[in-house]
Amino acid sequence: MVFLWWLGKPMYWLLDLGHSIFNNWGLAIIFLTVVLKIATWPLSAKAYVSMGKMRELAPRLQLLQEKHGDNRQAMSQEMMEIYKKEGVNPLGGCLPMLAQMPFFLAFYWVLLETVELRHSPFFLWIDDLSAMDPYFVLPILNGAGMYLSQKLTPTPPNADPMQAQMMKFFPLIFAVIFAWFPSGLVLYWLVNMLIQIFQQWWYSRKAISS
Repeated sequence: MVFLWWLGKPMYWLLDLGHSIFNNWGLAIIFLTVVLKIATWPLSAKAYVSMGKMRELAPRLQLLQEKHGDNRQAMSQEMMEIYKKEGVNPLGGCLPMLAQMPFFLAFYWVLLETVELRHSPFFLWIDDLSAMDPYFVLPILNGAGMYLSQKLTPTPPNADPMQAQMMKFFPLIFAVIFAWFPSGLVLYWLVNMLIQIFQQWWYSRKAISS
């Protein structure tokens, strides 16, 4: 992760600042995550607004599917015209996740390089933030959060059914992968996921009310 040193340095500074405030590395990770989400909020806001509009357009898109049946080309062309008119990006749901990946990788590097985090406790059963969660609570919560996030993300009617089915298994796959990651890293992603779910709910609510 050396190529992300320019991102890891300020993340470590924020992490150290959080520890100086709360005197707990777990709370420092939460502090870091919240600050980063606030700083990147404008970048993801447009994607969530687009997702909210997609949810609002769902009944119209469903009518298009019924109108064109198996003629996917005609349906796709008409859908793209609606997206263009309404200012909706059908790939907007992927952007927030992709935007977080550099921060995730940089924080993984910070976690490996920060000696102070080794054998540092958080609360309750987490007695070492540099080790995996012994009871897999954080990975399970991450999987549940990802499942809820998927529920809040509208699926275009012309989406490949096979791909849509595979996406349903992603929360379980991520939960298994995160089970072996350091609990500090999983805590970071969990807090990030909870804020993301709030953003999705907030912008979906705004789109419906407007």
